[in-house]
Amino acid sequence: MDVGHEVRGKRKQPLSPLLDRPTKQMKTEAVEFVADEETPDGEGLFEMDIDGDDGRLLAIASGTADSAEWQNTIENVVRRVVSIRFCQTCSFDTDSATTSEATGFVVDSEKGYILTNRHVVGAGPFWGHCVFDNHEECDVYPVYRDPIHDFGFLRFDPHAIKYMPVDALELRPDLARVGSEIRVVGNDAGEKLSILSGIISRIDRNAPDYGEGYNDFNTNYIQAAASASGGSSGSPVVNIDGYAVALQAGGSTEDRPLRALQCIQRGEAVTRGTIQCQWLIKPFDECRRLGLTPESEAAVRAGFPKEIGMLVAETVLPGGPSHQRIEEGDILVKVDGELLTKFIRLDEILDSSVGQKVKLLVQRGGKNIEVELDVGDLHAITPDRFVTVCGAAFHDLSYQQARLYAIPVRGVYVCEPSGSFRFEGTDRGWMIESIDQKETPNLKTFIEVMKGIPDRARVVVMYRHLRDLHTVHTSIFYIDRHWASKMRMATRNDVTGIWDFVELADALPSTPPVSRKANFIRLDSVNHPAAADVVRSFVRISCTMPVKLDGFPRARKIGCGLVIDAEKGHVVVSRAIVPYDLCDITVTVADSIIVEGKVLFMHPLQNYAIVQYDPSLVQAPVESARLSSEHIKQGASTIFLGFNQNLRVVVAKTTVTDITTVAIPANAAAPRYRAINVDAITVDTNLSSQCGSGVLVSEDGTVQALWLTYLGERSHSNKDIEYHLGLATPTLLPVINQIQKGITPKLRILNVELHTMQMSQARIMGVSEEWIRKVEESNPERHQLFMIRKVECGHTQYLQESDVILSINGNIITRVSELDVMYDHDILDVVIVRKCEEIRLQVPTVPTEDLETNRAVIFCGAVLHRPHHAVRQQISVLHSEVYVSARTRGSPAYQYALVPTNFILAVNGVSTLDLDSFLREVSKIPDNTYFRVRVRTFDNIPFVITIKKNEHYFPTMEFVADAGEPSGWRRITHEKGVLDSGLAVAFTADNMDEAVIAQGGDDEETDRDNAGN
Repeated sequence: MDVGHEVRGKRKQPLSPLLDRPTKQMKTEAVEFVADEETPDGEGLFEMDIDGDDGRLLAIASGTADSAEWQNTIENVVRRVVSIRFCQTCSFDTDSATTSEATGFVVDSEKGYILTNRHVVGAGPFWGHCVFDNHEECDVYPVYRDPIHDFGFLRFDPHAIKYMPVDALELRPDLARVGSEIRVVGNDAGEKLSILSGIISRIDRNAPDYGEGYNDFNTNYIQAAASASGGSSGSPVVNIDGYAVALQAGGSTEDRPLRALQCIQRGEAVTRGTIQCQWLIKPFDECRRLGLTPESEAAVRAGFPKEIGMLVAETVLPGGPSHQRIEEGDILVKVDGELLTKFIRLDEILDSSVGQKVKLLVQRGGKNIEVELDVGDLHAITPDRFVTVCGAAFHDLSYQQARLYAIPVRGVYVCEPSGSFRFEGTDRGWMIESIDQKETPNLKTFIEVMKGIPDRARVVVMYRHLRDLHTVHTSIFYIDRHWASKMRMATRNDVTGIWDFVELADALPSTPPVSRKANFIRLDSVNHPAAADVVRSFVRISCTMPVKLDGFPRARKIGCGLVIDAEKGHVVVSRAIVPYDLCDITVTVADSIIVEGKVLFMHPLQNYAIVQYDPSLVQAPVESARLSSEHIKQGASTIFLGFNQNLRVVVAKTTVTDITTVAIPANAAAPRYRAINVDAITVDTNLSSQCGSGVLVSEDGTVQALWLTYLGERSHSNKDIEYHLGLATPTLLPVINQIQKGITPKLRILNVELHTMQMSQARIMGVSEEWIRKVEESNPERHQLFMIRKVECGHTQYLQESDVILSINGNIITRVSELDVMYDHDILDVVIVRKCEEIRLQVPTVPTEDLETNRAVIFCGAVLHRPHHAVRQQISVLHSEVYVSARTRGSPAYQYALVPTNFILAVNGVSTLDLDSFLREVSKIPDNTYFRVRVRTFDNIPFVITIKKNEHYFPTMEFVADAGEPSGWRRITHEKGVLDSGLAVAFTADNMDEAVIAQGGDDEETDRDNAGN
């Protein structure tokens, strides 16, 4: 994943960031490991102790010169080694959607097979290419990935490599011996070829335990003295004769990869058997403590003189063939009458006995126990399909996950918890128990249940987490079948190497809403009854965004809004809750009645939006709030009524401590909406910092100010900072009055950001003594003027940074509210001081109707739209009208480093400075073809990147604002030149990043924002 900090990088982002696997709970080891970006915490089937000084890759250099024989071997090997650059396009089983690099090597030059790791090939959809030593490139497609062991095969076209002979490395796992000198040939963090030296020190180590996620088991690992680094996964481990004796972080001492390759070469299925039991090698002394008899130990030592231990049952899965037949701690002695101590032989027997029975002799507490077990098909309990619906993805629970938690291999697993099925927090590992009071024991039943649920329904969902199966969670989920309208089944196709999508069912239309009754709570214990009655003017607002636009970091927000017109259903709410109108809004009245809402108006500067619900659906005593037309004063007594983090009402008598023009800090990593040129109120109560919604109200119940959440900057720990401040109600009245008359306000603004300055500063800037006297007379409470901090780009600039505004249309400007004259004037008569000179200007105001984003394009996983208002506020030169706002994980945009805040200037040398010209040019590009993109960073650094188009997993889509649509937006999908309505795949805001953030620093959303729907 991209790694960065809060400050946006001035240079372009590096291509193909390496795979960052989640932090694992490692078992304690006696040696230290170098963290391998491809394998969790640096362990692998070919495992390497660190003997180097600094833990880095130890590339062979002049100081450690090899013999002529080794040099000749390496020269032959490097031609067979490839760099693999790939995307796992969506989350599946234990793997998250990601972009990364790894290594592989050719094992069949005629048919074009490459051996690499399972965690590279992945269990889910894969899209990638390989690069040979001479930097020729060709596409690769998955052929096979082992259900358990960390190896897999990719296929390429050998005829596509024209400038070098393609040769294969021969697999000789039988040559891996303790004391053998080896070399590891592979990628050094995706940058260059690295050659690492080592000596095999052990060949019988148990597979390491990475904790949660993918784990290998029931196999031996090699240990050697060497080091590994990012990109080295999949590297061949060769001996001096040039044979591949193992696979870095993914091979074993045995011949499982060789057997699988031979099956694939013959066109046969790679059979894999299982009795759903995990075994570990344990030394004889421990086996004796578990009950190994002297007679059995003697027989094993005689049959296998070099062995030091035996296989012991570690985990037996409930409901599997071994359940209630084998117990943890049982020592495996014989299989089908044959003494057995090695995983390789156990695998051989099970793989050749799928659908048959095997007899096991185990010792338990010194007693011989013989059991006959059915051998199951390991592929059958490894999912090869998933269904996408409501923006989320689901499949049957895998053997990998079931073994980790020792549970039966059954149930519906949420592999992509997003959209309607975004659970508390951002964690994965959820299992669906039932939906709409119907049990969902498997994927087939789940699909049938989901087919019968209409759009916009609210259903009861019961679910568990794999880490806490004792607890059943129950929530009510909002079903979205309008943004993510399609239900699709994706099935793996190892012939083509891609996943096939089939549509399962159309969305059922939503059920018409019905009017309902409710009553508000009473605040009888509050000492201010008139103020307490204001609670009947509050409703809960939930806003869910299907796509990330305008740099907004969240997929959903919840807060409270104030009803300003109960008859028409008008509600005012913070723009930190409703950031843009491509969203679903639900309004909850009296904590009882849920109705849909829509956006009527969004103020470009003052941090509020006005939404509307249908009041005919609400039979509750909702009251319109009485808004004060008088500005509240500093030092005035008032009553604070707010809603805390649990959305519970809190009330306190307090005092206004300050009223000042605030400067909400801009977010450097990704510009997003923020309030500017607004006076904010602070009060003397600790409750104010705990409440994101509320009001300041007088004793008679008149609302004097709104209490709103203001979205600020992102901290270095990747937490979005929010400010809680008051906004005086007289500021809202001009807009509210127009809306109540059915008029959509068409405001005009000065395209500048201001900040206050005191008279001492003004005098230095050149303001005359006469003007200073006028200021003191005009505003006795606060002697201040406004200086221009920033002028927005994109318009003719009449005003400049550092200009001091003296008057507008003849009125001295000492208060932000006095700027309201700009809203309904095309031209303002402005007197300023510039460079100590007093100047009178005729300054045109800027219309605001087109400030909000009204069209977005998703291309190659990148969200593109016109630079939104926050970008124009923060940038000096508008490079293009095609701005990268966000991108989907595992997409071409991620792989080829098209990052948020970039501007696209041209495609294949053709200027594309707006969305129409961009779509016109990219539509000419065939699928799976590279094209050039000229890009400029936010900080004006130009560069060119190449991107490979992928229409199968990342079709081009558009969202266009359309008042005639029920949702207010029209959705168009371009699939292979064909227009289609609705989202084709699960492109949801949950899977998008709006900025380059550090690993592990995902948006910190509170449970309140994620819960309940």
